[in-house]
Amino acid sequence: MPLAPPEIPVGLPGDLLLRRPDLRRARAQMVAAAARVGQARADLFPKIVLTGAAGRQATGIQQFTLGAGNFFSLGPQLSLPVFNAGRIRANIETQKQRLNESSLAYQNAILNVLREVETSLTSYQHEQERREELVIAEDASKRATQMANELYVRGLADFLSVLDAQRQQLQAEDALAESDTTVLTDLVAIYKSLGGGWQ
Repeated sequence: MPLAPPEIPVGLPGDLLLRRPDLRRARAQMVAAAARVGQARADLFPKIVLTGAAGRQATGIQQFTLGAGNFFSLGPQLSLPVFNAGRIRANIETQKQRLNESSLAYQNAILNVLREVETSLTSYQHEQERREELVIAEDASKRATQMANELYVRGLADFLSVLDAQRQQLQAEDALAESDTTVLTDLVAIYKSLGGGWQ
């Protein structure tokens, strides 16, 4: 199994969380909702459109030269929202409510991400502490097995105590191997919750 890093830097910057696709999507939806509110507000103001046209008019190919027959047209167009003001204000209110909804969804997504990061970091830290205790327990069980073997060789203990010491040593080694796996699984959870690590 690969080795886990000895420690993870504390005080991870919040910018790391913005790499998560679910947060980026929620933020983009909120920004789009804010833009729709601005677009709905813009409908309240008069619109001026400037249109123009240019062309050449001729009845035959010989007359299709520069000079007579050219025409140009340029003119503004003005539209006022006099009769649609109620509909426009209702649309603005609808877009504001959608913005509020997407803002709450973004805040909820941030809280979920922070909860995931905190949970994964806490699990990793607890498992690291548990692993240290299991390393000490494994060393003690190895020494106990060696002592039981020495006592058996000298005739001061029966073989059952040797078997019991070996059983306890194997249990300690098994618990340590499980803890190593859990540490790596928790490390993967940290990578996932941060959107790809902390570099």
